[in-house]
Amino acid sequence: MQGKTGARKDPSLVAFFKIEIDGMQGDNTFSRCVGLKSETQVFEYREGGLNEQVHKLLGPTSHSNVILTQGHVSDPAMHKWFDEITNGSSKAINRRNGAIVALAADGKTEVDRWDFVGANIVRWEHSDHDANSHEVATETVELAVQKLTHSR
Repeated sequence: MQGKTGARKDPSLVAFFKIEIDGMQGDNTFSRCVGLKSETQVFEYREGGLNEQVHKLLGPTSHSNVILTQGHVSDPAMHKWFDEITNGSSKAINRRNGAIVALAADGKTEVDRWDFVGANIVRWEHSDHDANSHEVATETVELAVQKLTHSR
């Protein structure tokens, strides 16, 4: 890809993802992030007497759940948040805002960023444990978000 100056701009390589959540300062890095998707509903409207075209009206936008996978979630604040959700009487009070940040291999350079609003952890899954296997145990955290914006 060539810019106006003629210099080639290669896409940045993402080494891992960091999740920033209101009030959490722990190590929340993930090796895989799936579901950064927003979709706006489209309604077709046919106007009488106008046969050459169909009007397309925009409806509400929905955001898919974000699924994060890593070797082990070490931040106790994430575990506490999930416990509050699963044991609490009101699910709405536990919603948090934050961002998913794609980082380069140096762990500091921000490659990309998606901000989210109104998130709750809706699934926490541990991989199967087998002492005879040489596989790394992983954890998967799924967030349901009310709004997702690409901010970079």
